[in-house]
Amino acid sequence: MFSHGDITKDLSRAKKFFEDIVSYTVGPFSLNDMINHRINTLNIIDVRDYNDYVEGHIPYSVHIPYKETKEHLDMLDKEKVTIIYTYSDSCPRAYNTALELIEKHYPAVVLRGGFKEWKKFEFDIIKSDSADYNDNQ
Repeated sequence: MFSHGDITKDLSRAKKFFEDIVSYTVGPFSLNDMINHRINTLNIIDVRDYNDYVEGHIPYSVHIPYKETKEHLDMLDKEKVTIIYTYSDSCPRAYNTALELIEKHYPAVVLRGGFKEWKKFEFDIIKSDSADYNDNQ
């Protein structure tokens, strides 16, 4: 087993790790910019619980419950990048969902910091009484 010191000295491994983080995650400022300038190139999905989605979600996001991703793939355009978010970085749902989508050949990235980070910067939040896909179009 590697010790922390051994791993941090492996610079090529570290470089690959950080390149992957940059390539397969997006921050809230970048996502906000994408929503404002190229929303037609994105699928945004919220994998949090239904009640949390209704209480507030990122504009243009679609609620797809974490455990139901496979059943709702028809809601996503495979030609668009899918951005997935959950509560925060401590919740693995977004990363697990991204893995599922990538296995099905959907390009996917995760919102770093999740909804918690989005709210921290006071970007727009939508509140609704329905998590219906068509409400956000």
